[in-house]
Amino acid sequence: MKETNSTWEANPVFDAERRRIRAAYGRRSLRGDSGRYSLFTPYALYSLQERERTLLRLLREADITALGKLRILDVGCGEGGPLRRLLDYGAEPHLMVGVDLIEEHLKKAQTANPSIPCTCADAVALPFLDETFDLVTQFTVFTSVLEPSYRQAIAQEMLRVLRPGGKIVWYDFFYDNPTNADVRGIRKDEIRALFPRCKFQFRRISLAPPLGRSLPLFPLLYDFLSVLRLFSSHYLCLGEKL
Repeated sequence: MKETNSTWEANPVFDAERRRIRAAYGRRSLRGDSGRYSLFTPYALYSLQERERTLLRLLREADITALGKLRILDVGCGEGGPLRRLLDYGAEPHLMVGVDLIEEHLKKAQTANPSIPCTCADAVALPFLDETFDLVTQFTVFTSVLEPSYRQAIAQEMLRVLRPGGKIVWYDFFYDNPTNADVRGIRKDEIRALFPRCKFQFRRISLAPPLGRSLPLFPLLYDFLSVLRLFSSHYLCLGEKL
């Protein structure tokens, strides 16, 4: 383990961004809109299935088909969904860890994955030694960070704890959401700038939520619209630290 970087914690810009993020998630919780992410909702189910198919294909193409020996970190693990799916792919719980800024999320993540350690930590000061992990993942974390220097600090920490040749999994959207001032889309050029020592493969996936949630979706329609890519709003990327 590594001691928390007090320089980051004393940074007033970072402190303000932390408060803003916690407040944004607090408002989201009060709205009670978690039901839209339920897998009983066709859009949520089909988009997750597309993401899993694409991620498994990327891992297979990178010759990563045995996760059991990989040390894995999920940054912004939320309520533990991605960690749980990595277990399904063969990852070993004692080699995995999740971190999140929101304590309520961590309680649910730990309940869902009691064998995986999850800890409350700021991603700009990850409590791990250099080059600890073989795989570092983030799922829709960066778009919730509006302060550019904070976003850059998270990326630097992800690279610091990743071994050379290790992989980054990135899943996030690239369009701004005009109805949500608490998020901002991130495009390819910015991803590359955030991780300058990485070589990325990009896949454009996930039917844009406003469209997907408004349609009476069924699997064939979702797959047809997804294949067009015109209506896809997220990048799923596999990056390698050079």
